[in-house]
Amino acid sequence: MAQDRENSQILSKMEKQKLLYGAKAEDVEFAAEEADRDDLEALDRAQEADKRQLQEIIKKQ
Repeated sequence: MAQDRENSQILSKMEKQKLLYGAKAEDVEFAAEEADRDDLEALDRAQEADKRQLQEIIKKQ
C-alpha cells in the first residue's frame, strides 16, 4: 500500500513540503566571503525560485 502511495501523482500538501525541504537539505556549502557577483545573483535567483515553487504547491492545495 505504501508503494501505491509513492507511485501516486497526487501528493498531500505535507508530502510536497517534505519533498521541498528535503531538497533544501542537500550538503552544499556557501562561503559568502568567497562569493563573486555571479554567485550572489545565482543565490538570489534560487531563493526566488524556491518562493515561486512553494507558492505553486500551496496554490494547488
